[in-house]
Amino acid sequence: MSDSSSSATCVPTSSGHSTGATGLRIVVLSGPSGTGKSTIVNRLSAQQEVKLIKAISATTRAPRNQERHGEDYYFLSKEEFLRRRDAQEFVECFEVHGSDKWYGTLKSEVQRAHDCGGWAMLEIDVQGAMQVLALYPEAVTIFIRTASETEFEQRLRARGTESEEVIQRRLQTARRELEMAERYRYQVINDDLDRATAEIVQILKGVEGNSNA
Repeated sequence: MSDSSSSATCVPTSSGHSTGATGLRIVVLSGPSGTGKSTIVNRLSAQQEVKLIKAISATTRAPRNQERHGEDYYFLSKEEFLRRRDAQEFVECFEVHGSDKWYGTLKSEVQRAHDCGGWAMLEIDVQGAMQVLALYPEAVTIFIRTASETEFEQRLRARGTESEEVIQRRLQTARRELEMAERYRYQVINDDLDRATAEIVQILKGVEGNSNA
């Protein structure tokens, strides 16, 4: 790998427990936009019971506002991104339809988490999750959802920031994603942020316990 991913650092350790033949521990979190997924990811990053290291995504889009390379994203040229894709350096990657913008997770991010003795935590969509499972079948996949579509729609409308057209588009996308939920190992209903976060922590602690048995 080139040094574009070198700004995210940690102190490597050999004390992490292995999961599967690769020794890598990967947790994938997916769910429709508006289910509180990003908030849960932030809370998981802050807790201390399970060591989780959020994988930083790579993208070809330009930085927004105060976004920083190596902290928010790895900002790559399209040429560099495609070179790495062709070299099979991504765990998952995709082009946003019609935008000419690429996003993906570098394998070096998964390795970084392993070297730090923690789980690589990937917040990605269902398409990316299926790519991860193809490479790492023992990855722990968790689908975050609301209790019902009605509740999901109520959350979208409560934001008050999106047009009716955008809301309907998000609902359609959510329905497609929910059709894939059964392919995840776990589904967590986010009806309470503290409870949902604690449930995910307990899932991962259980996996760690089983791998040490």
